[in-house]
Amino acid sequence: MSTVPSTLPLIGVSACIREILDGQYHTVGMKYVAAVADGAGGIPVLVPAIGDAADGGRLHVAELVERLDGLMLTGSPSNVEPHHYGGERSRHGTLHDPERDATILPLIRAALDNAVPLLAVCRGTQELNVALGGTLHQNVHELPGKRDHRMRREGTWDVRHGPAHPVRFRPDSLLARLAREVGHDPEHTIINSLHAQAIDVPAPGLTIEAWSDDDVIEAISVESARAFALGVQWHPEYRVTENKLSMALFRAFGDACRARAAARLAADRVA
Repeated sequence: MSTVPSTLPLIGVSACIREILDGQYHTVGMKYVAAVADGAGGIPVLVPAIGDAADGGRLHVAELVERLDGLMLTGSPSNVEPHHYGGERSRHGTLHDPERDATILPLIRAALDNAVPLLAVCRGTQELNVALGGTLHQNVHELPGKRDHRMRREGTWDVRHGPAHPVRFRPDSLLARLAREVGHDPEHTIINSLHAQAIDVPAPGLTIEAWSDDDVIEAISVESARAFALGVQWHPEYRVTENKLSMALFRAFGDACRARAAARLAADRVA
């Protein structure tokens, strides 16, 4: 067995708490794990939703980020609890995951403080905005002039996760550059859309990177980040290897994670 340290990046993947049969489980969709492995070229590691050090000391955030080369924040059927951003109480029946909130919100801040590359998807993008002081719309489809961005309930899994509406990228953004590189029009790229919540007021220090054709914020980046830090409201992880733009996005994220892994390895050798 080789004892040579690997530069394959170790990428944390946020988990949810789910009730299955008669018990609670930490769960991550297979598509997220596959996207980290096949798209970013990293080793996916589940980050359990067990709270942070300030919430009972069960997850030591500072120690975790020291060991991670990247962090992917996944989508989820659950919503960030509105008390985290001063929003109105959710409607009856809204699914929440307080343990995930307690885990991921402080983990985002620690990852950014420690230059850990971060890619957020759907709920993850909402978490990124809330963690830095932004607010959310809880039901975008009820706002005047907005389309229904929720997942379609009819058809096959592929139909429900398929292309939904156009998005335009900020002209000088990473997303625009990646789109041009793979032959997409940065002013009119079609993405899949599976969300009821979306960003209302962006947090201080965030840049809007993309908008839908009805002007819902579809992507954000962290201006002061010392590493890759991007959130998208759509789902590039779905069938990632079959979509050129999704692959380009995950490769860019993976490159940032590999750079951190190589730097950590070099620092260990010096020590």
